[in-house]
Amino acid sequence: MTFPAPVLTTQQVARYHIDGFIALDALTSPQEVSQIREIYDDLFARQVGREKGDQFDLGGSDEEGVKAKLPQILNPSRYAPELKQMQLYANAQAVVEQLLGPQAKVTGDHAINKPALDGAPTPWHQDEAYWDPSQLYESVSIWIPLQDVTVASGCMQFIPGSNKLDIVEHQSIGGDVRVHGLEVCDPMVDTSHAVACPIPAGGATLHGNRTLHYAGPNRSDQPRRALIIMAGLPSKPYPAPRRFPWNEAKRTAREQRAMAASDKT
Repeated sequence: MTFPAPVLTTQQVARYHIDGFIALDALTSPQEVSQIREIYDDLFARQVGREKGDQFDLGGSDEEGVKAKLPQILNPSRYAPELKQMQLYANAQAVVEQLLGPQAKVTGDHAINKPALDGAPTPWHQDEAYWDPSQLYESVSIWIPLQDVTVASGCMQFIPGSNKLDIVEHQSIGGDVRVHGLEVCDPMVDTSHAVACPIPAGGATLHGNRTLHYAGPNRSDQPRRALIIMAGLPSKPYPAPRRFPWNEAKRTAREQRAMAASDKT
């Protein structure tokens, strides 16, 4: 049985473009959430893609034998192609077309699994700060929890209107260039008006590539599983030279594994 894609109201579409984010209560069925959760847990248990740099600690130095603070898998559907056959992905495509138009496409996915009781916070950042500075983007991150998510377990939080900002200054988390994850270090960024978005399992938050966002630590007794589907319009050349020096400074174990795997192919 299919689960129809949400039909966004004109108010929801307008709110996305004004605030830079919206939240939806349901993007797929509880039954499909259970299926995806089984696949998700298996991928993390096997640490798929680690040798290629696709599995790593987003929030720590990613050393072998050290418990990860923020376990992440890039491109989980590469390792579990059945994910792309799920209604969730079709619904994500339908929703992003409503936000950005018929040229918008689902482009990839990643997964962040915050351990129970000690999953670290995901610091304030803009997604575009991770990307190629030579390109201009209009994209949407569709963040889907695989269990109910609250402020205590690390739901998403956003700064309304921050989608209108340029890319602000970032650094590796804690200033440690061994860490892949980024955090805002611009003292002018005001996070006092953040909006938290607790949502049920199978719901979603959607935010733009420049929207400042954060997820708190997981203080619950269950893992906080999040699957993120990326979508957007084709990128274009950025109209002026720019650099993201925080990415140039990184010296991560993930990057070393990815380069070693590339050399073997």
